[in-house]
Formats: sequence, structure tokens, C-alpha cells
Amino acid sequence: MRSEKVGLTNETEPYLATLYGKALDADAEKPILGDRFAAEAVARIDFDFRTLKLPNGAAITLPLRARHFDDWTRAFLAQYPVSTVLHLGCGLDTRVERINPGPDVRWFDVDLPPVIALREQLYQERPGYHRIATSVTDAGWLDSIAGDRPVFVVGEGLVMYLEERDGTALFRRIVEKFPSGQIAFDGYSGTMTRAVSRFLKISGKKVHLVWGMDDPRDLEKAVPGLHLLECVEFLGMPELIDRLSRGSALKQTMHRTMNRLSFYRHLVRHVRYAFGPD
Repeated sequence: MRSEKVGLTNETEPYLATLYGKALDADAEKPILGDRFAAEAVARIDFDFRTLKLPNGAAITLPLRARHFDDWTRAFLAQYPVSTVLHLGCGLDTRVERINPGPDVRWFDVDLPPVIALREQLYQERPGYHRIATSVTDAGWLDSIAGDRPVFVVGEGLVMYLEERDGTALFRRIVEKFPSGQIAFDGYSGTMTRAVSRFLKISGKKVHLVWGMDDPRDLEKAVPGLHLLECVEFLGMPELIDRLSRGSALKQTMHRTMNRLSFYRHLVRHVRYAFGPD
């Protein structure tokens, strides 16, 4: 990790929230993710993070979400040590450092040019690691990547910001490009998408979400060759309930009661799809 202070632009400031949530976890007595790389990055950014107002529970939900996608990534790389990883909408996440992939993995972090420019200041180069400065929905960026290996695609915190037609077109291009692989992301229901867009603010700025996914199997119909492998209801994860309850039996009962309601369980899902002969 480099040592000089790094400044921000208006375009990159909104990306601080997820990084800060992981940094807070890294400093906790019992961390979930333990992302020391996030803590080091926060220390280097020229910004008063005390002014950053995170949603309630973000220091729990953000690292727990990241750890779940890390686990899926590691499992894929253990099965396919010669492969490609596409980290779409990577933001300032340090997943490549946490995973520390082997020498036969090609890893691509993809995000908008201002974000990639900030990553270049914050994080060092490493073998097999590449950055692509573009919108993930642009049609041409995949052309520069060889399609000769199985691919793992992770879109944590991304898909709900995409138009459905753009997201499905992106996934079709990936399925057509690579011989086999998996695509993993977190999907919000239509109810969750509307609620977040209406009520949630991060540091005074409204969050605008677009793609609500009420049935994960709808994507199987929209992207030929894709099939659902796993669907995890995030709000029902036992560790999330325990952490949010903070030892309160009343809060734990409340969370477990809410999870008996299907509309609540389906608000946030972690989904993993597969394609190809493997």
C-alpha cells in the first residue's frame, strides 16, 4: 500500500461509504471481514470520514455481504485455478487483495474512469491484475479480454443500479464470450428498490436504484444458457441477525419473526448462476 495522501473528486466521493463500512469492521473487536486493506486505504484518503453518515447497520451488512461474495469467489478459484475473474462495478473494494489469487488467474476490476483513476493512486499493481476504466454496460470492453478460460463474474452492489435491459445484455455478452463460468451478485426486489430510492440517503445524497428482481429465475429466461445455482436470502442469514441484534433477545425475535414473511425474506438475495458445460 502506498503512503502519500490521495485526494477526491465529486465523482469518487460517493464510493467512500462501502469502503468506510469495511474499514470500521476491520477496527472492530470481532471483525466480520477483517479487511485491513480497506482500513489502510481510508487512512490514505484526504477526507474527514467522521462526516460520512452510513445507513444503520452498514458496518455489519457491508462486510458480511463482501465476505459472502469472497467465499463464492474462493470456491470457484479452488475449482478452477486457471481462470478469469471479472469484478464488475468494483468501486474501491480490495477484493483482489483479500482473495490473493494464484498466478494463473487473470483478474479484471471494471468501473468508471474516475473510480479507476483513484484506484491507481490507492492500490499497487500485482501480477495478473488489470483495471478497465469504463461503464460495465458499454458493449466493447469485453473485446480486450481473452475468452479462453472459465470465468467468475462478481457484481456486488451493482445490479440494482442498472437498467434491466442493460444488465441482461451484459450477462448475455459474458455467456457468449466465455466457455463456462458463474455470475454472482446481490439482487433487490422491486419493493426494496423502490423503498431505497425513496427513503435512503448517504451523506445527504439520495440513492437511485433501478432494477428490481422479484424472481431470480426470470434471468434464466432472459439470458439463454444461464441457470440458477444458489439463492441466499441475505436478511435471513443467522450471523446477520445475531450481529444486528447485539445480544438483545427482543431484537433477535423481531428479526426472526420478520423473516417468516416471504416479502421480507425476498427483499435482498445473493444469487449465483452458472453457464456452460461445467
